[in-house]
Amino acid sequence: MNDAASPPALKKVLRPLHLWAIAVGLVISGEYFGWNYGWAVSGTVGFLVATLLITVLYVTFIFSFTELTTAIPQAGGPFAYAHRALGPVGGFVAGYATLVEFLFAPPAIAFALGSYVHFLYPSVPVLATALGSYVLFIGINLLGIKESALFSLVVTLLAVAELLLFMGLVAPHFKASNFLADPIPFGAAGVFAALPFAIWFYLAIEGVAMVAEEVQDPRRTIPIGYTYGLLTLVFLALGVMVLTGGVTNWHRLSTIDYPLPEALSYALGKGSPWTKVFASIGLFGLVASFHGTIIGYSRQVFALARAGYLPGFLARVNLRFQTPHWALVAGGVVGCVSLLTGTTDKLIILSVLGAVLMYLISLLSLFVLRQKEPNLVRPFVTPFYPWFPLIATVLSVVSLGAIVYYNWLLSLVFFVGLGLLLGLYVLLGLAKNSEVANKPVL
Repeated sequence: MNDAASPPALKKVLRPLHLWAIAVGLVISGEYFGWNYGWAVSGTVGFLVATLLITVLYVTFIFSFTELTTAIPQAGGPFAYAHRALGPVGGFVAGYATLVEFLFAPPAIAFALGSYVHFLYPSVPVLATALGSYVLFIGINLLGIKESALFSLVVTLLAVAELLLFMGLVAPHFKASNFLADPIPFGAAGVFAALPFAIWFYLAIEGVAMVAEEVQDPRRTIPIGYTYGLLTLVFLALGVMVLTGGVTNWHRLSTIDYPLPEALSYALGKGSPWTKVFASIGLFGLVASFHGTIIGYSRQVFALARAGYLPGFLARVNLRFQTPHWALVAGGVVGCVSLLTGTTDKLIILSVLGAVLMYLISLLSLFVLRQKEPNLVRPFVTPFYPWFPLIATVLSVVSLGAIVYYNWLLSLVFFVGLGLLLGLYVLLGLAKNSEVANKPVL
């Protein structure tokens, strides 16, 4: 078939540096806000324990997940792996979980963007900035993946530099007595309640899998991007969390969407130019993650529509820019509606709930494919198999249990939604099969 007759495809232009930028950019807003809600339920030391547990989860999970990503480099990511290993129903569950993760993370980040702008300019409403961010960054993503990746690289480098600057500015003001004051107010129960907020430190790094079809030499490039991205995030997460907790009474920072500029204002004074400068350039970290999660949700919607799980028009690719334009717009509509709820912490928990379920389905797919397709080409093999995926599975189960126990109403909404959509999918599939079976032979 000649090229003129072929449907437009996604462009293969991404290199290791682009993937590092996307991996770090997807996550780096988690270092700016969201994690501090974990202090409110566990205290500083309790949250440090939760963060260390989740760091082990992500190290073992990402090294396991990379085997799947390089062996099956498709835009569907977890959906593609689960569909191949567990069949259509497994693919549906993985796709639902991933969609929830990537559709509800952007509005939470957009809220924080609005809060940072409001911190700088109190006359600017939070919601107006958040909604405007969707319009602006969907427009940027429509221009093409190479242009989007270059934008991600620039803002991610600025965001990393800013966090290093933040750590340098607050380190001289760190007091162990502040960090250790009321360290574990709720005991072990608080540690488990804090797990969703510790996950926010690393949430969405697996989104690199969504651009696998747009990577040059994915079998070599993806492991490099994941490994260096994860190392960067571990260092930043632990550094920011510990140093921020020692600047002032941590209770003052545990329920706001702009903890870092607020911490600087306590360390250096509200009149310090560094406080205003930091709040201004702090937008780069939020922009990097917001932009990255838009890439993630659009590719997931595109892949699910291409496979028949969502309406087919969502799989259309723009002829000029080769981007999934309808998938970008549809996810933006969902995000803007979510913004109207005004509940950042609830959106974070929903996003985390989807992520953890997806981790479990992906890990199960890894084990199944090892047995089902032993000869599958695996350019990257999970180190210390089966121990790494087993550790990741156990910690994912613990995290899922903690999220459900402490957020049972949100969890009920999540699983009822899954059950209803899965039932509808099965019924439509059975009806379609019946229609084909009963069609007269001409």
